[in-house]
Amino acid sequence: MIKALVFDVGETLIDETRIWSRWADRLGVPRGTMLGLIGAMAALDRPHGHALRLVRPDFDLEAEFEAWRNDEPSGLRENFDADDLYPDVRDSLAALREAGYQLIVAGNQPPQAAGALKAMALPVDAIHTSAEWEVEKPEPAFFAKVAAVAGREPAEILYVGDRLDNDVLPAGRAGMRTALLRRGPWGYLHAERPQAAEADLVIDGLADLLPALRALAAGG
Repeated sequence: MIKALVFDVGETLIDETRIWSRWADRLGVPRGTMLGLIGAMAALDRPHGHALRLVRPDFDLEAEFEAWRNDEPSGLRENFDADDLYPDVRDSLAALREAGYQLIVAGNQPPQAAGALKAMALPVDAIHTSAEWEVEKPEPAFFAKVAAVAGREPAEILYVGDRLDNDVLPAGRAGMRTALLRRGPWGYLHAERPQAAEADLVIDGLADLLPALRALAAGG
């Protein structure tokens, strides 16, 4: 029986459109171009950061972060806030908590993301990041941490994310149940791949999760 639900962050809870649009403005390219390049990275199984290097081949991420902080010390820059939450997040989490599930947020995120997520006062039991744990998905140690903080056997945990490579497949190898969320570039593309069949659930939004879990528990 599934007792705990663990959620990825980017394109699961957080819509990254504004983040990539700000990067486009920063690098001086049209926003549509940047978003298109992000989609291309998803299709090519390449990291997000490669899109920035396509625009600027000599791009140095840390140097750009530092320059951006100096230029816009009070701006969001590469970060997010509550305005970036997908519209279904709060109500869906509240319904899942009301149904008795333990809810945890755990994803690959930089140090400042934990504070940003906690400031949103989401109806969850805990928030953790890869920066805090010093290990990133898809490393097995990340999913071992997930099980440890949940205090559950892996089979009692459902990991929810938008990617096969970082979420569904490694969580499944760790013995967890999995849900693939069809949103964001990776979500739509990965849902079309044969390996999507390895997910216990494929859903179009978080509002679909509770009915899907009830059907799963009933053997539907």
